[in-house]
Amino acid sequence: MTHSRDAQHAVVLFGHGSRDPLWRAPIEAVAERMRQIAPHIETRCAYLELSEPNLPTAAAELVARGITTLSVVPLFLGVGRHAREDLPVLVQDLRRLYPQVDVSLKPAIGEDPKLISLMAEISLRP
Repeated sequence: MTHSRDAQHAVVLFGHGSRDPLWRAPIEAVAERMRQIAPHIETRCAYLELSEPNLPTAAAELVARGITTLSVVPLFLGVGRHAREDLPVLVQDLRRLYPQVDVSLKPAIGEDPKLISLMAEISLRP
């Protein structure tokens, strides 16, 4: 992928949401780290409920900025009803609303073998 293509790409980190504002801190920390690593890729957080912005709002902002590819990354450790049922419907809605944007839904972060190994290593620390 070239730099000019990356400039049109965005990643939305998708979380459940919570009334507790401190709950968002880890997700926002991941987004900030992504911005440090790849400042040319637009990065946003979005939430299913109880927190703002929601996915449609984040996507609308990114599309207005000229994004042509959008990856939605569910920051769920387990794949429950929200990841299996609710999120795919939201992504389908985005695809219908923005047919000019290539919207992809990535697997839940908790399914990634690298994350599983990292969590095991952290858990085994003395």
